[in-house]
Amino acid sequence: MFIPNYKIVTTHDDLQKVFAVRAIVFVEEQKVSYEEEIDGCDFSSVHFLATVGNEPIGAARLLLFNEYVKIGRLAVRKSYRGQGIGKELFAFVLDYVAKIKYQKVTLHAQAYLIRFYEDFGFVKRGEMFLEAGIEHYYMEKIVTKE
Repeated sequence: MFIPNYKIVTTHDDLQKVFAVRAIVFVEEQKVSYEEEIDGCDFSSVHFLATVGNEPIGAARLLLFNEYVKIGRLAVRKSYRGQGIGKELFAFVLDYVAKIKYQKVTLHAQAYLIRFYEDFGFVKRGEMFLEAGIEHYYMEKIVTKE
């Protein structure tokens, strides 16, 4: 049994691990072009990394805007799926969002993951659209102040 570790990326080495996970999941598996996957937003985002030992197994990123944040690029390597790692990583990102006190959280969900995000309280808004040739829906969640 392995125990994943979740952290906010603070080093160049960890950022390279994030890019490696995303290249495996999005570029290799889902056939998204590298140029589209690694975009201009990466160097102004907060990145998150899931590891087992020194092995990168999951990643996510967070874009911060004035009125809201956008979670994106949530990925878990195929051999680690189905074990709750995606849920734990997403919860880790949401905990960070709560700490920085944003009330509106948005994302573009791949169509087959709608239920995953609904389980976290996200609501689908609008019609399906294509992003990188993949069906997506805009989703959002309003976090109430305590």
